[in-house]
Amino acid sequence: MSRFVQDLSKAMSQDGASQFQEVIRQELELSVKKELEKILITAPSHEFEHTKKDLDGFRKLFHRFLQEKGPSVDWGKIQRPPEDSIQPYEKIKARGLPDNVSSVLNKLVVVKLNGGLGTSMGCKGPKSLIGVRNENTFLDLTVQQIEHLNKTYNTDVPLVLMNSFNTDEDTKKILQKYSHCRVKIYTFNQSRYPRINKESLLPVAKDVSYSGENTEAWYPPGHGDIYASFYNSGLLDIFIGEGKEYIFVSNIDNLGATVDLYILNHLMNPPNGKPCEFVMEVTNKTRADVKGGTLTQYEGKLRLVEIAQVPKAHVDEFKSVSKFKIFNTNNLWISLAAVKRLQEKNAIDMEIIVNPKTLDGGLNVIQLETAVGAAIKSFENSLGINVPRSRFLPVKTTSDLLLVMSNLYSLNAGSLTMSEKREFPTVPLVKLGSSFTKVQDYLRRFESIPDMLELDHLTVSGDVTFGKHVSLKGTVIIIANHGDRIDIPPGAVLENKIVSGNLRILDH
Repeated sequence: MSRFVQDLSKAMSQDGASQFQEVIRQELELSVKKELEKILITAPSHEFEHTKKDLDGFRKLFHRFLQEKGPSVDWGKIQRPPEDSIQPYEKIKARGLPDNVSSVLNKLVVVKLNGGLGTSMGCKGPKSLIGVRNENTFLDLTVQQIEHLNKTYNTDVPLVLMNSFNTDEDTKKILQKYSHCRVKIYTFNQSRYPRINKESLLPVAKDVSYSGENTEAWYPPGHGDIYASFYNSGLLDIFIGEGKEYIFVSNIDNLGATVDLYILNHLMNPPNGKPCEFVMEVTNKTRADVKGGTLTQYEGKLRLVEIAQVPKAHVDEFKSVSKFKIFNTNNLWISLAAVKRLQEKNAIDMEIIVNPKTLDGGLNVIQLETAVGAAIKSFENSLGINVPRSRFLPVKTTSDLLLVMSNLYSLNAGSLTMSEKREFPTVPLVKLGSSFTKVQDYLRRFESIPDMLELDHLTVSGDVTFGKHVSLKGTVIIIANHGDRIDIPPGAVLENKIVSGNLRILDH
């Protein structure tokens, strides 16, 4: 066989393979379309339009998922961002505040991401309803912060909650208690997308219900869904009509994400006259944050790169604290007009996160998600601001909860600030073992929250309880081995101590 014929047949077989893949892809899209149509037919008339929007959104995402191959970034093109594209907070703060603070505040809308449940902390219902400080929940503290702003500056900053179908009903019930507060509260729901079977890539759901055997068939598709959902809800146009210009978006469980007047002023009065459409607050990495998404320069634009997008060979480089010094706090300031423009052009580009899950019955599924910060590359004149660590105070575990409940922080008008009595501004490292995972177990094990003003590091493992007025200083490690129990007595002062074995305090 001639060399030419060999080359030709090789080219044809390669071409044939890609044609074959294309046919398979088209057939799969057709199958998914049919399945989604079957699901849509089951929607009651009052939910039909809403369900149709959700399923259309899912189809677009699924189409993109089938088109994309391999890691979504070319590592060779990743560069450190230019110096002026990530500004130090001190520089922003040095510009001071405008004479009329209320005029800039009246252009702001606060949006909290409220789609998550408290299941990882052993709680039923929305995570935002967990008590975090003096009986106040995440939602209570958020309302108090914004009410304080509105009263202080005589403004009308609204609070918007992006709920999911998991949190919407319970959240709306509780909102009645804020009816006398000086904060207008709005809600909208993020989309509800069908989980797909990992093998067949077809939706698991057979109808629109999400009760009974269908409970696990649906999921909220990550906070990147905010752009489409906010637009579809009609709220975006309402706020633009009221003269609002920016949204401040953050996770409701980040207790450091308060409205910052200096950043707002920087947006409303840009120093070079060029309006900035997207600000991402970043902060310096510590060893605990190596997996956090980082800002890079990619093809001439600021781009958020998450660990899931990094080729395996470069993961260690990505985690390096020396090369990528900062990570995304998910505190974002975004122009409403820009969201409207990009959404109407279908020009908001976010990488797809493929999140594998195993359902209770053992079925392997995947859910396709997007992240709100990934859209930074679609906006003009984007900026990172390197903020103090105090603006990133997430409560993901009971270890975090212990910190924010303790005397390390003082509470004022819904905002937590590090106590002036702590001599160094770093937060102690706290690791509570599995006996403390659920909030109710954690609360039962502390008769009162220990004094932690001088604590550097606390590790607790096994069956351990704390009496009243315990004081922890330096490095404290308490380990009760299997079958043992340790009761730290009331009033105990533990400074640079390791406690192990068995220590029972019995009433007599």
